[in-house]
Amino acid sequence: MRRNLTFLLGTATGACLTILVAGPQGAHLVAAAKAAARSDSTYSQLNLFGDVFERVRASYVEKPDDSKLMEGAINGMISSLDPHSRYMNAKGWSDMQETTHGEFGGLGIEVTMEDGVVKVVAPIDDTPAAKAGIMSGDVITQIDDDSIQGMTLDQAVAKMKGQPDSKIRLKIIRKGADAPVDVAIVREVIRVRPVRFRTEGGDIGYIRISSFNEQATDGLRKAITEISKTIPPEKLAGFVVDLRNNPGGLLDQAVSVSSAFMARGEVVSTRGRTPEETQRFVARGGDLTKGKPLVVLINGGSASASEIVAGALRDHRRATLIGTRSFGKGSVQTIIPLGSNNGALALTTARYYTPSGKSIQAQGVSPDIEVLQDVPDELKTRSELKSEAEMRGHLAADGNEQTGSQSYVPPSEKDDKALGAAFNLLRGVTVNANAPAAAKRAVPN
Repeated sequence: MRRNLTFLLGTATGACLTILVAGPQGAHLVAAAKAAARSDSTYSQLNLFGDVFERVRASYVEKPDDSKLMEGAINGMISSLDPHSRYMNAKGWSDMQETTHGEFGGLGIEVTMEDGVVKVVAPIDDTPAAKAGIMSGDVITQIDDDSIQGMTLDQAVAKMKGQPDSKIRLKIIRKGADAPVDVAIVREVIRVRPVRFRTEGGDIGYIRISSFNEQATDGLRKAITEISKTIPPEKLAGFVVDLRNNPGGLLDQAVSVSSAFMARGEVVSTRGRTPEETQRFVARGGDLTKGKPLVVLINGGSASASEIVAGALRDHRRATLIGTRSFGKGSVQTIIPLGSNNGALALTTARYYTPSGKSIQAQGVSPDIEVLQDVPDELKTRSELKSEAEMRGHLAADGNEQTGSQSYVPPSEKDDKALGAAFNLLRGVTVNANAPAAAKRAVPN
């Protein structure tokens, strides 16, 4: 997600005209006619809005709050675009800045709004929500004694945040459960440590990246440095980077995380409404692992920035991807501040494309080696996370859309088949014909 302090108010739709005009001025006259039609239609709709606004103010059974009316109108306009565009009032904008900094008071879950309900994308590792058993795909219907129905996403998130040590009750609908589940949680100061790492068996470095906040790249660099100090180069078989159930985050962090494993080359491109809006982001800084073999774990909960990293490393044949197809959230939300106390827009402005030119949107990133986990019986009905392609109002894919894939990760590592497959591949126990032939080989850009 990239930040941008400027934006251009887009044109509204208007009448479709078919005109045959002869002579050298024909194209100009057609363009002028279309522009006039768009303008007339737009002003007509704005007049309608003003009429409705005044009638509500004058005739509603109780005197309405003008600021709430306007905020509701803005929310309605933005929410009609796609599931990821949204308006944040001043408090919502402040809360989002706290989240990307990596410290805030609350539960520790990534949520989205879908069909008027709040759905859990993923709990954040080692937070109250994760410890209480909140799971990807859970639908939150009630917070304490208040129904979610009618709330915006920002309002629901604001109610879930609060002072550390305060209690909150959530009512959850879980696929496969016979009745709603009541969960009591004690809020904590959430310090999102996006990177955790360890050595495995004296020959493999394991790095878990749970989100792409502002601390992700620094945490990754520290992890690579510490692992390289602990395991001598001649014994280091390679690295496993675990991006499973990572809901994404900041675009600049996805680019810099990818750069830590790539000597050079394009990481991702973004393509907006016009060709002039295309941007390309390239790796800088050099491969910190010095070309050591790399395995990246993904699944149905790996979204956005996670998919950028996985797609870049796959296209450059820098890593082998193991797991299940990713979520398919391949759209760019530009953060547009709207001035003092006016909040900000998170507006979808472009699509993401991997270095080979493949769109991520509503398709996701497919693994080189698919590994399905053994799911407990009580969870089998919800082991697949609903994908981007199944979200109402999503941007269409450039090609065939792909539905959700498995997002379950066993709590015990001994049962984690994808992690075991990664270790076996790096140690040469198994051989994959699709594995990179040479760590530094790259696709042309």
